[in-house]
Amino acid sequence: MHDELVDHLTRSTTLSRGEALRVVQDVLAFFDETTEEFVRRRHRELQARGLVNATIFERIEADLKYRAVAPPELTLRQLRRIVYG
Repeated sequence: MHDELVDHLTRSTTLSRGEALRVVQDVLAFFDETTEEFVRRRHRELQARGLVNATIFERIEADLKYRAVAPPELTLRQLRRIVYG
């Protein structure tokens, strides 16, 4: 599915094609969280470090601005509306 990226990784690193494919799949899986899943996971991680909620939620708010999260599932109708308005 991401052949162009896998090809790029095999040309620019010492990774074999299989290793590059696995890296791409791992990265995509990492970013496949919904916003809600990311917020819950990040809250647990920061809470485990002993941070208080006020600090945790400020940090999560900042993280979300720079984090790729999975988009919401779109219906075919919604996809058409994106293209055709």
